[in-house]
Amino acid sequence: MITRRSALSATLATGGVALTGAGLTPLVAAHVRARPRGAAAPAPAGTPEKFRRPMPLLPVKKPVARTGKSDVYVMTMKPARVEILPGLPSDVLTYDGHFPGPLIRARTGHPVIIQQRNRLTVPTSVHLHGAAVRPASDGDPMHVIEPGTDRVYHYPNRQPHAPLWFHDHTHHLEAENTYRGLSGSYLLTDDTERSLPLPAGRYEVVIALRDARLDEQGQLAYAMGDRERNTLLANGVPYPYFQVAARKYRLRLLNSSNQRRFELRLGQDDPLVQIGSDGGLLTAPHTTDRVMLSAGERADLVVDFSRYPVGSSVVLRNTAGTGPAEAIGEVMRFDVVRTAPDPSEIPARLRTLPPLPRPDVRREVVLRMDEGGEHPGAYIDEKVFDPERIDAHVKFGTSEVWTVTNANARAEHNFHLHLVQFRILERGGRPPGPGESGLKDTVFLAPGETVQLQAVFDRYRGDYLYHCHMFEHGVRGMMATMRIR
Repeated sequence: MITRRSALSATLATGGVALTGAGLTPLVAAHVRARPRGAAAPAPAGTPEKFRRPMPLLPVKKPVARTGKSDVYVMTMKPARVEILPGLPSDVLTYDGHFPGPLIRARTGHPVIIQQRNRLTVPTSVHLHGAAVRPASDGDPMHVIEPGTDRVYHYPNRQPHAPLWFHDHTHHLEAENTYRGLSGSYLLTDDTERSLPLPAGRYEVVIALRDARLDEQGQLAYAMGDRERNTLLANGVPYPYFQVAARKYRLRLLNSSNQRRFELRLGQDDPLVQIGSDGGLLTAPHTTDRVMLSAGERADLVVDFSRYPVGSSVVLRNTAGTGPAEAIGEVMRFDVVRTAPDPSEIPARLRTLPPLPRPDVRREVVLRMDEGGEHPGAYIDEKVFDPERIDAHVKFGTSEVWTVTNANARAEHNFHLHLVQFRILERGGRPPGPGESGLKDTVFLAPGETVQLQAVFDRYRGDYLYHCHMFEHGVRGMMATMRIR
C-alpha cells in the first residue's frame, strides 16, 4: 500500500486532475473500445426506446467460506462488456463482471470478510457506505488497491439493520470509477427487521437507479460535471419494465448516480408507503406521493400493486433534475401480470430508536463551490481536501450536533458522514419530514439551506471522512477528515 501523500502526488501527476478532472479519462482509456481508424462513426444512439427490456434482479453474492461466525467472500474488480443499449456493447468497470455490482446479504452480529481483487488498470478503494467499520476497512481514498493486487476488508456488522451499498472511493477517480460501474448493494438485516411481516423473498426487490450519457457507440461518455446525462438506468437497464403480481412489494431504492437528484412519483402521484431510509426502518410508516433521493441516499418503500387491475401498467416517474423531460421524466414501468396471495402487512410500529443524548459539542460546517468558471473549486469551510490535514477532532464516546450549510446560491450539495448514522434535528429551522425522521448517513442541502444533525461517535477511533456525496464535488475538493480519539 502506498502512502496517503505519495498516492495524492501520483494522482496529481496525471495532468491537473485535482483542479480540472481532465486527467481522469486517459486513466481508464484502456477499458474503452476505440473505433478502427478510418471507420465511419455510428449514428448517434439517441434515447433508448422505453419499456422494451425487463429489469434484471441484482445477482446475490454467495460466500466462498465461513470461518466461525464470519462469511468470507472473494470479489474481483475487472473490466466487462455489457449491452446498455441493445446491440451496442459498452465497456464498463465491474465487481465480478456485473453491471451494477452484486448484492450481499449480511446479518447483524455475523461479520463479513471480503478479499477485493483489483484486476483493472486503475487504482481502487472500496467504501461500504453507511457502515461502522475500523479505519483500515473504511475505503479511505488514499488507501488504494493498486492494479494487480488484493486487499482484505473486514465488516463487523455490529450495527442495526440498514440498506448499505459499496462503491469506489479512490481520490480523484471515485467519480469516474463509480460512473463506469464500480458500485454494488449490501443489505444488513437483524432480528428487529426479520420479525416484521413485511414483503419478503421474491417480493423484496433492490433497485439501483442512476443516470448516464451514452455516445454514438453505446459507450458511457464521462465528463466532469456533465449536466447532459440524459439516460436513466434501473439495475443497469435504460427504462426497463418489471413484472409484478397484484400484491404488496417492498422496493429498496438506491440512488447510485454521481450527482443526479431524483424526485420519484408513481403513476398519477399514487400513494407510496415509506418504511425506511439510509439507516434502516423508520419508527412508523408514512404515506406520501413522492420520494426524493440525492446521490447516495436510499429509500425503503412498500407499494401495493393490488390496487391496479391485472393487465395494467404503472410508471415510476422522476420530476427533478436537468435534462429533456422525455429522457429524465420516466424511470421504469411496473406491469401487473398476475394475482398472488399476500400474507404481508405493514405494522403501525416498525422500530424504536433510543432518545438522543444531550450534545457534548456543537460545530458548524459550510459547503461551498465556485459558481462560474470552467473549473470551479469546491470547499468545506473554505478549504480544499488535504489528506494530511485533520479538520475536526472528535472525542470518542461523545455526541455532537453539526450545523451544515450550503452556502451556494445555485448549486445543490449533500452531506455524508463516514462511520456513523445520524439523526436530522432541523431542516431550515423546522423539524424534518417523516421520511427523514429515522437514521441517516447522507442528507440533501438545497442552495442556501441549513440542516442540523446529531451523531454519537462511539463506534471506533481513527480518521474518517465527511464530504459532499455528489462525487464530482468531492473530486474537486469538497471533502474533509475527522479524527476520533
